[in-house]
Amino acid sequence: MCGILAIIGKGKDVELVKIISKRMSHRGPDESDIHVTEQGHILSHERLSIIDLHSGRQPIQGTSTAYMVHNGEIYNHQELRETVLKDHVFRTKSDSEVIVHLYEKFGYDFVHMLDGDFAFVVVDGDDFIAGRDPLGVKPLYYGIDERGRYYFTSEMKTIADQCKTFSTFPPGHFYTPKTGFVKYYKPDYEDYKKADVELDLKAIRESLTEATRKRLMSDVPIGVLLSGGLDSSLTSAIAARLLKEKGKELHSFSIGLDEAAPDAAAARKVAEFLGTKHHEIHFTIDQGIEVLEKLIWHLETYDVTSVRASTPMYFLSKAIAERGIKVVLSGEGSDEVFGGYLYFRNAPSTEDFQKECIERVQKLFTADLLRADKSTMAHGLEARVPFLDKDFLDLTMCIQAEEKLPKTYKGIEKYILRKAFDTPEQPYLPEEVLWRQKEQFSDGVGYNWIDTLIEYCASQVTDEQLDMASQLFPYNTPTTKEAYYYRSIFNKFYPQESAAQTVRKWIPKWQANTDPSGRANAAHVKADTEIAKTGLEV
Repeated sequence: MCGILAIIGKGKDVELVKIISKRMSHRGPDESDIHVTEQGHILSHERLSIIDLHSGRQPIQGTSTAYMVHNGEIYNHQELRETVLKDHVFRTKSDSEVIVHLYEKFGYDFVHMLDGDFAFVVVDGDDFIAGRDPLGVKPLYYGIDERGRYYFTSEMKTIADQCKTFSTFPPGHFYTPKTGFVKYYKPDYEDYKKADVELDLKAIRESLTEATRKRLMSDVPIGVLLSGGLDSSLTSAIAARLLKEKGKELHSFSIGLDEAAPDAAAARKVAEFLGTKHHEIHFTIDQGIEVLEKLIWHLETYDVTSVRASTPMYFLSKAIAERGIKVVLSGEGSDEVFGGYLYFRNAPSTEDFQKECIERVQKLFTADLLRADKSTMAHGLEARVPFLDKDFLDLTMCIQAEEKLPKTYKGIEKYILRKAFDTPEQPYLPEEVLWRQKEQFSDGVGYNWIDTLIEYCASQVTDEQLDMASQLFPYNTPTTKEAYYYRSIFNKFYPQESAAQTVRKWIPKWQANTDPSGRANAAHVKADTEIAKTGLEV
């Protein structure tokens, strides 16, 4: 939706703030504004207009002295207006405005009331509160400069050279100068022992449908990222049904190296089945390699998986934005919730399986969510993720872990999700797509992408450089030439130790080959292999 920057403390040059805020103008190409409070605090906003196109400009003032900037969407804003905030006078129709009014009414104790994806800062005199959504769908960083001023921002690039220390704002928390960080999001599922809910396929289907319905909230056209895998195909199928009820057409988008890419063929089949207006985008390996420096500047990470997968997503987002689409639905989160990655098959116990699901959901903000946000917002495109809806997580994360284990259903990963949408009388998807094996996005765009990328990075890094990596990069030392190459680019833009510490490398567990590609797992088969239905019934 936008990029926010808040500086709490006196004496910062306003013109400089405008300059550093513009470093993330790609997040909000429609308009920008800045407000300096009477106390000298500064709020800046780069806006991508999605809700209330004409009067939703930020920063937004409350009913008195409080001002707010917000990035994201509050899906229950209308409900809040009509209930707990019915006595408040609103200046706009923007979903964002409810945040400042909730602060005015409840003080710090309101963040749990928000249903949405958000990062915000409210300033009231010398008091302030900053908060981030439960899973970290929207990015937020914080820092302190040498004069003790607080900084909060959507992207690290705005503050990396301004602050002596900075870090990632933890999801599911809010911060105030009086309380410090407070964890407001405390779901039952964070205790692995509470995965004891009996399976209800209808509830899964209805909950994901409602999560998707919420995320169709928009005053601008919406599209779907359709890779042809299970997760993006399901969100596309649900969105197509919901929009058809309103007489609206759905635009779907896929990307591959060429028409023969594993995902491209499946995406075409799904689009034809659903009747979407489908757009297939292609990129070349040379283009992918050429854009790496710019991409890593946007991503603010050197994680190998994130860079690999973000490259096709970056090109896809550019093509979508050029077609006038500002919002897309995406399938992030499903593999973490349902244990869908192939390495989950190797979990040594049900308890280990459930603990890994929980940890992967909790750490999504360091990888897939970071990629989904920054590779899309590089072109002013907002990605929404139905699988990470709070209500959907409350249901699905507490389902008995045995129901998610692939071995329970003859090796089929995410069986219960597939089965929930296996409705032959009114099918959501073609059967061969509904039961298609997992193909990770960076692999599915075309196997040559990863293979050639690894070869290219190896040609750019010498054996001697890799041997000396621990001296140059003592934190999170790269162990492969590919990782070294990405780290060297990252270090060019973000040389601070604080910057390196914001990145968390992910390595799959329980398998000999620790490369993050799905093809590194022994269970992987070629993408054109169909998973035959076993006739298993729940």
